[in-house]
Parts: sequence; structure tokens; C-alpha cells
Amino acid sequence: MIIGLTGKNGSGKTAVCEYLKSRGFVYRSLSDEIREEIQRRGREIDRDTLIEVGNELRNEFGPGILAERIVAGLENDQNYVIDSIRNPSEVEAFRSRGDFTLIGLESDPKMRFQRSKKRGRENAAQTFEQFLEEESRELDSDDPVRQQLNATQRAADLIVTNNGTLEGLHRRLDELLPPLMSEFERPSWDEYFMNIAKVVATRSNCIKRKVAAIIVKDKRVVSTGYNGTPRGAKNCNEGGCPRCNSMAASGTALEECLCCHGEENAITQAAYHGTSLKGATLYTTFSPCLLCTKMIINSGISEVVYNKDYPLNDRAQSLLLECGVLLRQHSV
Repeated sequence: MIIGLTGKNGSGKTAVCEYLKSRGFVYRSLSDEIREEIQRRGREIDRDTLIEVGNELRNEFGPGILAERIVAGLENDQNYVIDSIRNPSEVEAFRSRGDFTLIGLESDPKMRFQRSKKRGRENAAQTFEQFLEEESRELDSDDPVRQQLNATQRAADLIVTNNGTLEGLHRRLDELLPPLMSEFERPSWDEYFMNIAKVVATRSNCIKRKVAAIIVKDKRVVSTGYNGTPRGAKNCNEGGCPRCNSMAASGTALEECLCCHGEENAITQAAYHGTSLKGATLYTTFSPCLLCTKMIINSGISEVVYNKDYPLNDRAQSLLLECGVLLRQHSV
């Protein structure tokens, strides 16, 4: 999951980040994206420059650009905590993931000032009046590319008040996190196996089309296959298949094609290793051709799930149904 943090300076975002990092969350910060840009420009990093360059980036690339840069680099198998979200468009960019929760942190202004001063980061304000004056530039703006902390705070899914001790903040997080972290969606079995098939397809050496199939029994992959030239022959992408390398028109010169199909390879690999396919399910990235269909039927496979339609396969599909093989489409 992704937990985003918003709040005014000194509200406790850093403390929450450190706590979540200690619990295995990977840390990212929109402010760090701006700091890297400032460093590339050879300028000194201070509060005013952070605001200025952040607004410049939003103005040039759109108000959600900082979040979009971070989202592009997030993996699906890790939990993240994202600091310094300051614009509603940044919230929208993170919500596109579907596993995002925004926490807004609130704290007494004088307490926030003392925390900011103690941290001493990037020319922090030395008086309370200066602190409030600098903060006022971040709160509201009619310009959609500028920082809008108040509007961002209103978009929060949860508000955490942080006027007490660090231990109290940790206890509050311990109350909030378990329910949040249990609310995630797992892929269905169809989606899971079809995505595996799509990864298998990346191993194909065919230069015209990358296709793959996997065969599953009892929710366990028992065989995989991708299209390409036979075992021991020169790979298609190395010139091994005359049809593919002549860029023949679709549906022509099939008698010259040396590439085995993904379904064909998955079935023959099972035979090679002595694995029975009776009652198995075949997941394929394209619906099978007539030749593969006959192999599927005679191998005992009972169900075929395909991602996309393959051209010229109406007869193949009708034969599968005639022979009692369940046929379904599941697109991912």
C-alpha cells in the first residue's frame, strides 16, 4: 500500500516517516524530487528555492508532476510512505494507483515552530512571526500549480492530531495501520495466471508475434511454452525462420514457418517431462490456432482461457466447444 502524508511544517510528517520506515515501508518524498532538480541547477537549497522550483516544475509539466514521477517508479510488491504532498493534483496522481491513503497531520502552530527550529533544516525561520509568514505562502492559492496545503489537507482520508509525545503518535499509528494494511486487492486466479503467461511471452524469439501459454493443474503451473524455432534450431530473431524473416503477409506462407506456437510448446514440454495434462487448464495470450486446438483436445486439457483473439480461428473455437473443452476469454 501507499501512505501519503500532508500537513504544515513541523506537524510530524518526518516522525511518521521514520516510524513507518522502521516497519518496512520504503520512503519517498516529493520535496526530494525538487531538491534533486535544484542540485542539477547548481543552486543552494533553502525553503524559498524549494517553493520556487516546485512551482516552476508544476507550471511547466502540470500540477501533479512530482507525484507522477514518483508513481512511475513504485513497485507493486512493497509498501511506501510518501512525504510532502502539497497539491490536490498530487493526491489525484497517487489515487490512480488504487492502493493509496492520504493522512493529514495537524499540530499546534507554536509546537510546530519549535519542532521546525530544532530540526534546523534549510534556513528554518528563527522567529514565530517569520514562521507563520513563510507558511502563509503555502496554504492557499488560486493558481492550480502552486502549493495548496489547506486544500490538500481537506482531501485527506484520515486526520491525525500530533500535539503529544512521540510515543503517543506511535500508539495512534499502531491503531490506524493494521486496518489500512489489510485492505488490499489480490489478483484473481485468472489474472494471476494470465499475467504469468504474458511474462513467459517475453522469452519468445519470434520476430513477428510474441505468444505464450502456461498449463495449470490444481492452481499450480505444470508447464510453460512460448513461440519460437524448435529446440536446437537457430532462433527466429537470428534468422532461423524464413517466413518470419521475409516479413510475409499475415496468413500467407504458413508452410515456411519454422516457429512452434506457445500452446504447442507448452504441451510438448509437458510430454517431454512426463507430465499428464488430463483435466488441466491452459492459459494463452492469444486464442489457439487449429493445429494447437487439436493438440489441446487430444492432450486431455479441459479448459482454455485466452487473453486476445487470434485471427482466422473461428473453426478452432468451434472445434474446442464441439469436443467439450471449456473456452473463456479473460483480458488483462
